[in-house]
Amino acid sequence: MARSAEGVTTHYSTSSRVLAIAWIVVAVLLLLDLVLRGQDRTAWIAGAVLVFSVAAVYATWLRPRVVSTERGIRMVNPLRETFVPWAAVQWVDVVDVLRVHTPERVYRSWPLRETKRARVRENMRRESGYLDHDDDRDPTTMRPVDLVARELRRDAERYRARPLRGPIREIDEEGPAALGAEDRPQTMVPVEVIVVLGVPLVLFVAVLFIA
Repeated sequence: MARSAEGVTTHYSTSSRVLAIAWIVVAVLLLLDLVLRGQDRTAWIAGAVLVFSVAAVYATWLRPRVVSTERGIRMVNPLRETFVPWAAVQWVDVVDVLRVHTPERVYRSWPLRETKRARVRENMRRESGYLDHDDDRDPTTMRPVDLVARELRRDAERYRARPLRGPIREIDEEGPAALGAEDRPQTMVPVEVIVVLGVPLVLFVAVLFIA
């Protein structure tokens, strides 16, 4: 699934987001029940576990996405975030997950996956040179993640033809990993991830010792 704004397109897994939202709703209801009925140590531990599960679900299912911006590709995975400037993008393809090839390494996307095993095997044969890549086939016959890869390849061609120069100083769409980036990819662990996972973990440990 993709969501577009001016100069920005966000790609994500709709099924993962639906499951994440469903679990968060269930967890909130369970927490409310614990607040109303639970009084003992077990209730406190169960509540801490539920809070941590919500944080984990957010980090693994709700937060991950791939964002195409005017300056490059923002790849948001559960623990790390990578920004790949368009100048560094050599190719975008799919094997089991969507991959962005750069001169230094290949970056893999957590949320955009090929779920059909037969298609993964076909992609592996193509990567080994046994099948030619067909970029001109009918979009209605293409798998969703293949459509995303094709769109990102076309974005790379378009933005490389009229590149924006200079270091990135605004991170609203490009993300924190893009700060100061010019022509090379940058990877970091965002503060958001540390807070989202760290606070519930500290809460859980505290409950074990205090409750």
